[in-house]
Amino acid sequence: MTKRILAIASLVLAAPLQAQDFATSFDATEVAPGLYMLTGAEGKFGVGNMSVLVGDDQVLLIDDAMVPTAQPVLDAVNKLAGRAPDFVINTHIHGDHVGGNALMQENGAYVVAHDNIRKRLSADSKDAGGDGGLPIITFSDSVTFHVNGHEVFVFHVHHAHTDGDGVIHFRDQNVIHAGDTLFNNLFPYIDLDSGGSVEGFIKAQEKLIAMSDDDTVLIAGHGELASKADVERNLAVLVDGRKRVKALVDQGMSEEEVLAANPLADYHDDYNWSFITTERMTRTHFRDLTSE
Repeated sequence: MTKRILAIASLVLAAPLQAQDFATSFDATEVAPGLYMLTGAEGKFGVGNMSVLVGDDQVLLIDDAMVPTAQPVLDAVNKLAGRAPDFVINTHIHGDHVGGNALMQENGAYVVAHDNIRKRLSADSKDAGGDGGLPIITFSDSVTFHVNGHEVFVFHVHHAHTDGDGVIHFRDQNVIHAGDTLFNNLFPYIDLDSGGSVEGFIKAQEKLIAMSDDDTVLIAGHGELASKADVERNLAVLVDGRKRVKALVDQGMSEEEVLAANPLADYHDDYNWSFITTERMTRTHFRDLTSE
């Protein structure tokens, strides 16, 4: 997914988009036998990266985009697998990853998610397509699927992107679907208001690295397919950025003074994008470091 496409994503939180702005079909990239990454076709907005595991026994879908793109996602799964998904795993709470929940469950799927995702959606379910999109199977720490001869391990990482993040490890295929605990070659969105934290995000990245080898394929929540080296580079940028902002905070600078100093300038050209700009990433570091 290019930065141009990701730039469109920022508009979702700023203003409603017309239906024609959303993807009406999805491209499938095979990352391992029977395991595909789904992205919006023809450069149109398909929101967060998804993956689907197909086989004779079960069809497993990771995330399901937004309410306006739910039917095209279901169509893409039907095209790949010949039927609707049996299970949908939500990686976190945001509407660009849970929007198809209600439609998928109407078509026979079981939505699986961390406890905190159901808790938050129970308070406001519109991003999941209404109450019919509430996960009906939840976990607190981890759950393992044994499907199509594969072992799929789903585990919670604490207070990273949000407080309900799940990472999916296709163990025997050496593929990790990281959800929004990984923004590849982009400043990450760390949702402090939904329980995320910079420290937790760093720990999640360290966990991804520890699980990976040089052949591991990582599916980011946003951005291109990643390798272990990519995650290491993204983590180094985040850690160094936090260090730079902390040095200014320790000097007693205000938020506006820190912004004026522009401590993340060295990373602007490669990591800035329209939703998480260099300024917004700096503000995230400042708020995270100064909150009690």
